[in-house]
Amino acid sequence: MPDFDYLCYFISLFPRSHLHHMEPSNETQISKFLLLGFSEEPGMQLLIFGLFLSMYLITVFGNLLIILAISTDPNLYVPMYFFLANLSFADICFTSTTIPKMLVNIRTQSKVITYEDCIAQIYFFILFGVLDAFLLSVMAYDRFVAICHPLHYTIIMNPRLCGLLILVSWIMSVLYSLLQTLMAFQLSFCTEVEIPHFFCELNQMLQLACSDTFLNNVVMYLAAVLLGGGPFAGILYSYSKIVSSIRGIASAKGKYKTFSTCASHLSVVCLFYCTMLGVYLSSAATHSSRSSATASVMYTVVTPMLNPFIYSLRNKDMKRALKAFFGKETLPWPIIIILKKCL
Repeated sequence: MPDFDYLCYFISLFPRSHLHHMEPSNETQISKFLLLGFSEEPGMQLLIFGLFLSMYLITVFGNLLIILAISTDPNLYVPMYFFLANLSFADICFTSTTIPKMLVNIRTQSKVITYEDCIAQIYFFILFGVLDAFLLSVMAYDRFVAICHPLHYTIIMNPRLCGLLILVSWIMSVLYSLLQTLMAFQLSFCTEVEIPHFFCELNQMLQLACSDTFLNNVVMYLAAVLLGGGPFAGILYSYSKIVSSIRGIASAKGKYKTFSTCASHLSVVCLFYCTMLGVYLSSAATHSSRSSATASVMYTVVTPMLNPFIYSLRNKDMKRALKAFFGKETLPWPIIIILKKCL
């Protein structure tokens, strides 16, 4: 789980902007927010706690197994699995940004999140969300080179380029999340505000702010086009070239074999972008914050949880690496038996 201590300390060094004058009785400095979550019923709280704890553990251990299998199998020391290991790490961090705090609040029957923790949560949520989009785009480019330029694959996708692609993805994600976080410092809140969500989402905070949020909204929507639409456009371009290349293959068996090499990645791309698009379209149609919070579970929890299953169940190399990893008996034998049955 991302460590918020250093970021919270960094946040505390910045003086918060003074509140805009709304009403004399409302001029107060916000020190905390209330995360309303999904339901206030005690019975539902227990069900939600168990459900999200299970999904979080599956996400963490599933993606961790992918990373361990790739790092321990020399046959997987290729660009595609190098990018996959980074995606699995980003998914662990992405989920760990929101779910643990929600579980703690349910367990302690508290809805409070401090101002510093809220800003830190926004920072890491944006960072790993944008990083996911960039990594999926990089993986699409890797599949494009492998299928459309197979003879030059090892020359083009050399270790230097792979490292550079990951570095650029991290730098762009960090810079954008830092920009949004610094702009969030300029927001002013008149009273103790309630966020109708299970985590601090930037859009929800902008709606609750008393100060002018025009610049924040412009940056947010512009970034959605550039940092969200840009990688997605790159993915569409890569797959358009891949489809054209596959259509040129004479045999049906050859077409299937070539397409199977990118089927897992295409499944993850569809799951990531379709769920995210569905969330924002549904929230725009219903205008319900609670509905938006429920729909957000799809791309914040469900998608990172399903990624390891998609890559392990549809990929022969990953299944072989996982079986070899379990065969080393580095885990307690009951866990090995259960996981072997799953495979």
